Amino acid sequence: MTNDLSDRTILLTGGTGGFGRVAAVNLANRGATVVAVGRDESKGATLTEQSEDFAGRIEFYQADLASQSTVRSLATNVKREYDRIDVLAHNAGLSTGSRRESSDGIELTLAVNHLAPYLLTYEFLDHLCDAPDPRVVVTASDIHRRATLDLDDLQLMDEYDALDAYARSKLANIAFTVELDDRLPDDSAVTVNCVHPGFIPSTELFREASLRTRLLVRIAGLVPGVATSKQAAAERLQTLLVGPRYGSVSGQYIGSDGPVDPAPEATNQAVRRRLWRTSAELVGITPDWPAPSIN
Repeated sequence: MTNDLSDRTILLTGGTGGFGRVAAVNLANRGATVVAVGRDESKGATLTEQSEDFAGRIEFYQADLASQSTVRSLATNVKREYDRIDVLAHNAGLSTGSRRESSDGIELTLAVNHLAPYLLTYEFLDHLCDAPDPRVVVTASDIHRRATLDLDDLQLMDEYDALDAYARSKLANIAFTVELDDRLPDDSAVTVNCVHPGFIPSTELFREASLRTRLLVRIAGLVPGVATSKQAAAERLQTLLVGPRYGSVSGQYIGSDGPVDPAPEATNQAVRRRLWRTSAELVGITPDWPAPSIN
């Protein structure tokens, strides 16, 4: 892995907590400029101050990614400040205990975990194209294997289960990754991959989940060999963000040892293209970005 990252600018959502924070610190220590996006202003300020002694720096942008207007404002502000972004890392995640909706009327888990990456990528794709090694990386999860994408009830209006909502959002992450890769022009230098960081019981991901889910997470974390440390998860994420191995790999779901096959639904062309169109409708943009490849 390249040690000197002084020429890299990395936008990292979920960069103020959990293994995202560990990754932000590690990357800035190696010289990168990390644009860390999070909701907690005090955490962001602490992180920025901490980075004053690093080879690189961390700049904090406060944003509630559940809000589409906030996502758009974030993109506008970052593009105004930076001529290019080398890596767009969608790491923010949310799990709620009961069904809630964003200010846009979207089920909250779907809004944060899937639609925010979808819309941010749309906003930043041209900005990425100016980078010498442009990458889009999405944090997914192996829990996607328990989900199905009911595209007639994507927001779980009929019957809500918090774990199902989270698993479905992770399945959507992978389907988005595969579809974006398929739509990128053949001469595009942009790569897009998603990663399973491991099971990390110490993360704040399930802080808003039901008591039952939080207890299950705690119990699972006590089983030997099951849990992944925040440091190990951060290192796995960093490999996709800046490691030379993934500079020419695209459209893949990455596990602990490299690319693995996701659940078949994630690669099903009809499913992922319908999800793409539905996502575009939910965020109010054209689905014709970038132009799909001819198969």
